[in-house]
Formats: sequence, C-alpha cells, structure tokens
Amino acid sequence: MPVTQIFNIANVFVLPFWVLMIFLPKWEITQKVMKSYIAFIPLALAYLYLFIISITPENAQALSNPQLVDIAKFFAEEKAAATGWIHFLVMDLFVGRYIYLEGRRTGVWTAHSLAFCLFAGPLGLLSHILTYWTTQKFFSSSDNKDIVEDAIV
Repeated sequence: MPVTQIFNIANVFVLPFWVLMIFLPKWEITQKVMKSYIAFIPLALAYLYLFIISITPENAQALSNPQLVDIAKFFAEEKAAATGWIHFLVMDLFVGRYIYLEGRRTGVWTAHSLAFCLFAGPLGLLSHILTYWTTQKFFSSSDNKDIVEDAIV
C-alpha cells in the first residue's frame, strides 16, 4: 500500500474516536470504545510498518545519536514524515483517551481539552491539567457540586 494512502487512512481513522469523546462523551458506546485499546492496534501496526520501511542504515545511525539537523533530514523524507505523523496520531489519541477517561472518573469537563488535544496534543493535556486544578480549587465543595455537574458535558 502506498505511503500516501496509509497516511490518509490513518488521518480519517482517528476522527470517529475524537467525535465520540468530544460530542458524545456520556453515550454508552463511547464509554465502551474508549475503555478498549482496540483503536490503537491498527495505528500501531501502520506505524510499525512505516517505521520499518523508513529506516535505512544512514537513518538508523543518525537516530542513534540524534542531532537536530539529522532529525530534520530524516523527516524530510516522505516515509519518515508519514511515520512521524502517525506517531502523533497515536500519541495524541492516547492522551485524548486519558483525558476522556479521567474526565469521566473525576467529573471534570473535558470537551475543550480534547479539542486542543486533537490539534496539539500537549496543549490539550495542559488544558486538562489546568481545568482539573481549577475545578478542584473552585468547585470541589459540596455547595458547588451542582455547578460542576452542570458543567460536565
């Protein structure tokens, strides 16, 4: 299968999971799907395949002692760029899953953090951490419990 096709399929593959977590977080199907690791298997296999086909002896040498210039050269190749992108897709989805599950467990609102995570994984994680801390500080008393529950998507 061509690298471009794997890249395109992987991009589309992750979208339903994000839609479920952001727009249908309380749906029983969403909860079952997100408790599973099944979504990660096809992505991890695509990553493994692309990783194997993108590694050359020169790339392996450069990656064994990474220097920024060598990493830039590596990712300038289409196979390596697709590998890196799928790495982002897998890890961002994994972090998004964590945020989703923690939001369900703690009652902290997550839709905004998940949206950030979809587009910039670490910013979504930071947003969730800050939201969690803010919720704990300002909404954890029994007087404010109804406010927190109303804010949860």
